[in-house]
Amino acid sequence: MSRRAFTPDPLTLMKVQSEAMMMAWEASTVIWMRSLGMMGFWSVAPSENARMISEKQSAFAQAAGAAFWGPVSGNNHVATAAATLRPLRHKTKSNQRRLARRGPAKG
Repeated sequence: MSRRAFTPDPLTLMKVQSEAMMMAWEASTVIWMRSLGMMGFWSVAPSENARMISEKQSAFAQAAGAAFWGPVSGNNHVATAAATLRPLRHKTKSNQRRLARRGPAKG
């Protein structure tokens, strides 16, 4: 029994790659703002340190579920990668926006 090789649509593949790139960019800016917050140079909530630990648990659990259930459900590898990135990108995007709004610490 032979299987046909899956050839992804180049635009779909490029979209997944750009989502991964944006997630990496947002994650680096979040790390930067949180680090500045720990030093007192960026305005962060007192609960920020606890938040950066607890939020990862749910995001990575959702990503792991998507990575497992994608192939089990018959999705191709590109759709599985997109579904796996979705909860992680959602978290980095919302964190980046929230922290950027707070801005540098005053004083």
